[in-house]
Amino acid sequence: MPQYFFRISQGRYAGASVQGIEFESHDAAWSEMRRICADLLGSVAHGLKQDAEWRMELLDAASRPVFRVRLVSESIGITEP
Repeated sequence: MPQYFFRISQGRYAGASVQGIEFESHDAAWSEMRRICADLLGSVAHGLKQDAEWRMELLDAASRPVFRVRLVSESIGITEP
């Protein structure tokens, strides 16, 4: 079975997992990644600053991204009075 690793780009859980996880398929890996993101999203969004990005990636055994989920906050040029 293919082995995958999680990597988070910002926040309390930033970094890459050292221990790989085996999934039967890409679909199974994607489902687990979605589940983990859903569990983390509330606390991630609560701590997200303006013009910042939180990113979770699922890497293959060669550390290449297979899936990526991003949460981006952007200022769009509206200024306060």
